Amino acid sequence: MKEAWIDLRAWRQFVAVAEELHFGRAAQRLHMTQPPVTQAIAQLERTLGVGLFDRTRRRVALTPAGEALLPDVRELLARAQALPARAKAAAAGEVGRVRLAFVSTIGFERLPAWVREFRIQCPEVALELVEATGDVQLEALSRGEIDAGLMLHSPGFAPPGLERLAVSEEPLVLALSARHPLAKASKVSVADALAEPLVIFPRRIVPSLHDAIFGLYHAAGRAPEVAQEAIQMQTIVNLVWGGLGVAWVPESVTQFRRSGVVYRAASEFEPAGRRRSAATLPSCETSLVWPTHVDNPALARFIRFIKS
Repeated sequence: MKEAWIDLRAWRQFVAVAEELHFGRAAQRLHMTQPPVTQAIAQLERTLGVGLFDRTRRRVALTPAGEALLPDVRELLARAQALPARAKAAAAGEVGRVRLAFVSTIGFERLPAWVREFRIQCPEVALELVEATGDVQLEALSRGEIDAGLMLHSPGFAPPGLERLAVSEEPLVLALSARHPLAKASKVSVADALAEPLVIFPRRIVPSLHDAIFGLYHAAGRAPEVAQEAIQMQTIVNLVWGGLGVAWVPESVTQFRRSGVVYRAASEFEPAGRRRSAATLPSCETSLVWPTHVDNPALARFIRFIKS
Protein backbone atom coordinates (compact mmCIF):
# COMPACT_ATOMS: atom_id res chain seq x y z
CA MET A 1 0.00 0.00 0.00
CA LYS A 2 1.32 3.44 -0.88
CA GLU A 3 2.36 5.44 2.18
CA ALA A 4 0.46 8.68 2.72
CA TRP A 5 2.50 11.90 2.53
CA ILE A 6 1.91 14.23 5.46
CA ASP A 7 2.23 17.99 5.06
CA LEU A 8 4.71 19.71 7.37
CA ARG A 9 1.88 22.01 8.49
CA ALA A 10 0.17 19.05 10.12
CA TRP A 11 3.36 18.19 11.99
CA ARG A 12 3.73 21.80 13.17
CA GLN A 13 0.17 21.68 14.47
CA PHE A 14 0.92 18.37 16.21
CA VAL A 15 3.95 19.89 17.98
CA ALA A 16 2.00 22.97 19.03
CA VAL A 17 -0.80 20.87 20.57
CA ALA A 18 1.73 18.50 22.16
CA GLU A 19 3.57 21.37 23.82
CA GLU A 20 0.49 23.34 24.88
CA LEU A 21 -1.71 20.31 25.67
CA HIS A 22 -4.60 22.57 24.80
CA PHE A 23 -6.18 22.98 21.36
CA GLY A 24 -7.23 26.58 21.96
CA ARG A 25 -3.80 27.77 23.08
CA ALA A 26 -2.16 25.82 20.26
CA ALA A 27 -4.45 27.55 17.74
CA GLN A 28 -3.57 30.97 19.16
CA ARG A 29 0.13 30.14 18.95
CA LEU A 30 -0.32 29.18 15.29
CA HIS A 31 -2.45 32.27 14.59
CA MET A 32 -5.39 30.08 13.65
CA THR A 33 -8.85 29.36 14.91
CA GLN A 34 -9.34 26.17 16.90
CA PRO A 35 -11.57 24.10 14.54
CA PRO A 36 -8.97 23.76 11.72
CA VAL A 37 -6.36 22.64 14.26
CA THR A 38 -8.73 20.05 15.75
CA GLN A 39 -9.61 18.80 12.25
CA ALA A 40 -5.95 18.66 11.18
CA ILE A 41 -4.98 16.54 14.21
CA ALA A 42 -7.92 14.20 13.63
CA GLN A 43 -6.91 13.80 9.97
CA LEU A 44 -3.28 13.16 10.99
CA GLU A 45 -4.42 10.40 13.36
CA ARG A 46 -6.57 8.82 10.63
CA THR A 47 -3.65 8.91 8.20
CA LEU A 48 -1.30 7.30 10.71
CA GLY A 49 -3.89 4.87 11.99
CA VAL A 50 -3.01 5.64 15.61
CA GLY A 51 -4.21 8.07 18.25
CA LEU A 52 -1.80 10.80 19.20
CA PHE A 53 -3.81 12.48 21.96
CA ASP A 54 -6.21 11.39 24.69
CA ARG A 55 -8.95 14.02 24.90
CA THR A 56 -11.46 14.66 27.64
CA ARG A 57 -13.44 17.79 28.49
CA ARG A 58 -10.88 18.67 31.15
CA ARG A 59 -7.56 17.64 29.67
CA VAL A 60 -5.52 16.79 26.61
CA ALA A 61 -2.63 14.33 26.97
CA LEU A 62 -0.23 12.63 24.60
CA THR A 63 -0.69 8.93 23.98
CA PRO A 64 2.39 6.68 24.10
CA ALA A 65 2.50 6.91 20.29
CA GLY A 66 2.39 10.72 20.47
CA GLU A 67 5.15 10.75 23.10
CA ALA A 68 7.32 8.56 20.90
CA LEU A 69 6.80 10.70 17.80
CA LEU A 70 7.36 14.12 19.38
CA PRO A 71 11.22 14.14 19.43
CA ASP A 72 11.41 12.88 15.85
CA VAL A 73 8.90 15.45 14.62
CA ARG A 74 10.78 18.26 16.34
CA GLU A 75 13.97 17.11 14.60
CA LEU A 76 12.13 16.86 11.27
CA LEU A 77 10.86 20.43 11.54
CA ALA A 78 14.27 21.74 12.58
CA ARG A 79 15.92 20.05 9.60
CA ALA A 80 13.24 21.38 7.26
CA GLN A 81 13.78 24.88 8.58
CA ALA A 82 17.52 24.57 7.96
CA LEU A 83 17.12 23.45 4.32
CA PRO A 84 17.16 26.92 2.66
CA ALA A 85 20.36 27.91 4.45
CA ARG A 86 21.92 24.53 3.63
CA ALA A 87 20.98 24.90 -0.05
CA LYS A 88 22.69 28.30 -0.15
CA ALA A 89 25.74 26.86 1.61
CA ALA A 90 25.92 24.01 -0.92
CA ALA A 91 25.70 26.47 -3.82
CA ALA A 92 28.55 28.46 -2.25
CA GLY A 93 30.67 25.31 -1.89
CA GLU A 94 30.49 25.33 1.92
CA VAL A 95 28.71 21.95 1.95
CA GLY A 96 29.45 19.00 -0.31
CA ARG A 97 32.14 16.53 -1.30
CA VAL A 98 35.50 16.68 -3.09
CA ARG A 99 37.12 13.44 -4.25
CA LEU A 100 40.81 14.22 -4.47
CA ALA A 101 43.57 11.92 -5.74
CA PHE A 102 47.18 12.68 -4.91
CA VAL A 103 50.70 11.43 -5.57
CA SER A 104 52.71 10.24 -2.59
CA THR A 105 55.31 13.02 -2.86
CA ILE A 106 52.77 15.77 -2.06
CA GLY A 107 51.45 13.64 0.79
CA PHE A 108 54.69 13.78 2.79
CA GLU A 109 54.30 17.36 3.97
CA ARG A 110 52.12 19.80 2.04
CA LEU A 111 48.89 17.82 1.69
CA PRO A 112 48.34 17.13 5.42
CA ALA A 113 48.67 20.86 6.17
CA TRP A 114 46.24 21.75 3.37
CA VAL A 115 43.69 19.18 4.51
CA ARG A 116 43.87 20.43 8.09
CA GLU A 117 43.39 24.08 7.09
CA PHE A 118 40.63 23.36 4.57
CA ARG A 119 38.65 21.39 7.14
CA ILE A 120 38.91 24.34 9.52
CA GLN A 121 37.59 26.70 6.83
CA CYS A 122 34.97 24.33 5.36
CA PRO A 123 34.06 21.76 8.03
CA GLU A 124 30.99 20.56 6.11
CA VAL A 125 32.86 19.68 2.92
CA ALA A 126 33.87 16.02 2.92
CA LEU A 127 37.38 15.74 1.47
CA GLU A 128 37.81 12.16 0.25
CA LEU A 129 41.47 11.34 -0.39
CA VAL A 130 42.90 8.52 -2.49
CA GLU A 131 46.58 8.01 -3.29
CA ALA A 132 47.13 7.32 -6.99
CA THR A 133 49.81 7.70 -9.62
CA GLY A 134 49.33 10.08 -12.53
CA ASP A 135 48.15 7.47 -15.05
CA VAL A 136 45.55 6.16 -12.60
CA GLN A 137 44.38 9.71 -11.88
CA LEU A 138 43.86 10.45 -15.57
CA GLU A 139 41.71 7.35 -15.98
CA ALA A 140 39.70 8.20 -12.86
CA LEU A 141 39.16 11.77 -14.06
CA SER A 142 37.94 10.55 -17.46
CA ARG A 143 35.45 8.21 -15.76
CA GLY A 144 34.26 10.86 -13.32
CA GLU A 145 35.45 8.83 -10.32
CA ILE A 146 37.44 11.72 -8.84
CA ASP A 147 36.92 15.48 -8.97
CA ALA A 148 40.56 16.59 -9.06
CA GLY A 149 44.09 15.29 -8.70
CA LEU A 150 47.48 16.39 -7.43
CA MET A 151 49.81 15.14 -10.14
CA LEU A 152 53.59 15.01 -10.56
CA HIS A 153 55.27 15.99 -13.86
CA SER A 154 58.14 17.96 -15.33
CA PRO A 155 57.65 21.74 -15.08
CA GLY A 156 55.03 22.86 -17.59
CA PHE A 157 54.22 19.36 -18.82
CA ALA A 158 50.85 18.77 -17.12
CA PRO A 159 48.40 16.58 -19.09
CA PRO A 160 46.51 18.45 -21.83
CA GLY A 161 42.76 18.92 -21.73
CA LEU A 162 42.65 19.72 -18.02
CA GLU A 163 42.76 22.90 -16.01
CA ARG A 164 46.01 23.16 -14.06
CA LEU A 165 47.30 25.02 -11.04
CA ALA A 166 50.99 24.55 -10.22
CA VAL A 167 51.37 24.16 -6.45
CA SER A 168 55.05 23.29 -6.00
CA GLU A 169 58.33 22.89 -7.85
CA GLU A 170 61.31 21.05 -6.42
CA PRO A 171 64.66 19.64 -7.55
CA LEU A 172 65.50 16.00 -7.93
CA VAL A 173 67.99 14.54 -5.48
CA LEU A 174 69.84 11.26 -5.46
CA ALA A 175 68.76 8.46 -3.12
CA LEU A 176 71.67 6.19 -2.19
CA SER A 177 72.24 3.24 0.06
CA ALA A 178 74.18 4.43 3.09
CA ARG A 179 76.67 1.65 2.27
CA HIS A 180 77.32 3.03 -1.21
CA PRO A 181 80.75 4.68 -1.72
CA LEU A 182 79.09 7.81 -3.17
CA ALA A 183 77.16 8.30 0.08
CA LYS A 184 80.35 9.50 1.79
CA ALA A 185 80.32 12.78 -0.13
CA SER A 186 78.01 15.67 0.81
CA LYS A 187 77.38 16.31 -2.90
CA VAL A 188 77.57 13.69 -5.63
CA SER A 189 79.12 14.19 -9.05
CA VAL A 190 76.48 13.62 -11.72
CA ALA A 191 79.03 11.76 -13.84
CA ASP A 192 79.56 9.30 -10.99
CA ALA A 193 75.81 8.93 -10.38
CA LEU A 194 75.08 8.22 -14.04
CA ALA A 195 77.48 5.31 -13.99
CA GLU A 196 75.39 3.50 -11.36
CA PRO A 197 72.43 1.13 -11.96
CA LEU A 198 69.14 3.04 -11.83
CA VAL A 199 65.94 2.37 -9.90
CA ILE A 200 63.09 4.31 -11.50
CA PHE A 201 59.34 4.40 -11.97
CA PRO A 202 57.79 3.10 -15.24
CA ARG A 203 57.42 5.73 -17.95
CA ARG A 204 53.61 5.40 -18.02
CA ILE A 205 53.44 6.76 -14.45
CA VAL A 206 55.05 10.16 -15.15
CA PRO A 207 56.12 10.29 -18.82
CA SER A 208 57.52 13.83 -18.77
CA LEU A 209 59.67 13.28 -15.68
CA HIS A 210 60.83 9.87 -16.86
CA ASP A 211 61.93 11.44 -20.16
CA ALA A 212 63.71 14.29 -18.33
CA ILE A 213 65.72 11.81 -16.25
CA PHE A 214 66.63 9.75 -19.29
CA GLY A 215 67.54 13.00 -21.06
CA LEU A 216 70.14 13.63 -18.36
CA TYR A 217 71.85 10.34 -19.24
CA HIS A 218 71.62 10.97 -22.98
CA ALA A 219 73.13 14.46 -22.57
CA ALA A 220 76.13 12.80 -20.95
CA GLY A 221 76.34 10.30 -23.79
CA ARG A 222 75.22 7.40 -21.63
CA ALA A 223 72.36 4.90 -21.74
CA PRO A 224 70.77 4.39 -18.32
CA GLU A 225 71.18 0.91 -16.86
CA VAL A 226 67.74 0.31 -15.37
CA ALA A 227 68.13 -2.23 -12.58
CA GLN A 228 64.51 -2.19 -11.42
CA GLU A 229 61.25 -0.33 -11.96
CA ALA A 230 58.77 0.37 -9.15
CA ILE A 231 55.62 2.45 -8.92
CA GLN A 232 55.63 3.97 -5.43
CA MET A 233 58.41 6.30 -4.25
CA GLN A 234 58.59 4.46 -0.92
CA THR A 235 59.20 1.22 -2.80
CA ILE A 236 61.90 2.85 -4.91
CA VAL A 237 63.66 4.05 -1.75
CA ASN A 238 63.40 0.59 -0.22
CA LEU A 239 64.97 -0.93 -3.34
CA VAL A 240 67.79 1.59 -3.08
CA TRP A 241 68.30 0.45 0.51
CA GLY A 242 68.56 -3.10 -0.80
CA GLY A 243 71.49 -2.10 -2.98
CA LEU A 244 69.79 -2.48 -6.38
CA GLY A 245 70.93 0.93 -7.55
CA VAL A 246 70.52 4.68 -7.11
CA ALA A 247 67.35 6.70 -7.73
CA TRP A 248 66.47 10.25 -8.72
CA VAL A 249 63.62 11.34 -6.48
CA PRO A 250 61.81 14.63 -5.74
CA GLU A 251 63.33 16.50 -2.82
CA SER A 252 60.10 16.04 -0.83
CA VAL A 253 60.84 12.30 -0.68
CA THR A 254 63.64 13.11 1.78
CA GLN A 255 60.81 13.42 4.34
CA PHE A 256 60.57 9.62 4.06
CA ARG A 257 63.20 8.57 6.55
CA ARG A 258 64.45 5.09 5.70
CA SER A 259 67.27 3.79 7.89
CA GLY A 260 70.18 2.88 5.66
CA VAL A 261 69.26 5.36 2.89
CA VAL A 262 70.75 8.82 2.41
CA TYR A 263 69.81 11.65 0.05
CA ARG A 264 72.40 13.76 -1.72
CA ALA A 265 72.26 16.75 -4.02
CA ALA A 266 74.07 16.35 -7.33
CA SER A 267 76.43 18.79 -9.00
CA GLU A 268 75.65 20.03 -12.49
CA PHE A 269 77.85 18.83 -15.31
CA GLU A 270 79.12 19.72 -18.76
CA PRO A 271 77.12 17.67 -21.31
CA ALA A 272 78.82 15.98 -24.21
CA GLY A 273 79.19 18.35 -27.13
CA ARG A 274 78.53 21.47 -25.05
CA ARG A 275 81.33 23.70 -23.84
CA ARG A 276 79.80 26.92 -22.60
CA SER A 277 77.34 26.06 -19.85
CA ALA A 278 76.56 23.24 -17.49
CA ALA A 279 73.37 21.27 -17.97
CA THR A 280 70.56 22.02 -15.57
CA LEU A 281 69.52 19.02 -13.54
CA PRO A 282 65.88 18.03 -13.94
CA SER A 283 63.30 19.33 -11.50
CA CYS A 284 59.69 18.32 -11.00
CA GLU A 285 56.41 20.11 -10.49
CA THR A 286 53.19 19.14 -8.76
CA SER A 287 49.93 20.55 -10.08
CA LEU A 288 46.32 20.43 -9.07
CA VAL A 289 44.40 19.32 -12.17
CA TRP A 290 40.66 19.14 -12.79
CA PRO A 291 38.19 19.01 -15.70
CA THR A 292 37.59 22.23 -17.62
CA HIS A 293 33.93 22.47 -16.65
CA VAL A 294 33.46 22.45 -12.88
CA ASP A 295 29.88 21.81 -11.80
CA ASN A 296 30.79 21.00 -8.20
CA PRO A 297 30.70 24.14 -6.01
CA ALA A 298 32.68 22.37 -3.28
CA LEU A 299 35.47 21.65 -5.79
CA ALA A 300 35.44 25.29 -6.92
CA ARG A 301 35.77 26.27 -3.27
CA PHE A 302 38.73 23.88 -2.81
CA ILE A 303 40.45 25.29 -5.92
CA ARG A 304 40.07 28.84 -4.56
CA PHE A 305 41.51 27.63 -1.25
CA ILE A 306 44.59 26.14 -2.95
CA LYS A 307 45.08 29.30 -5.02
CA SER A 308 45.04 31.38 -1.87
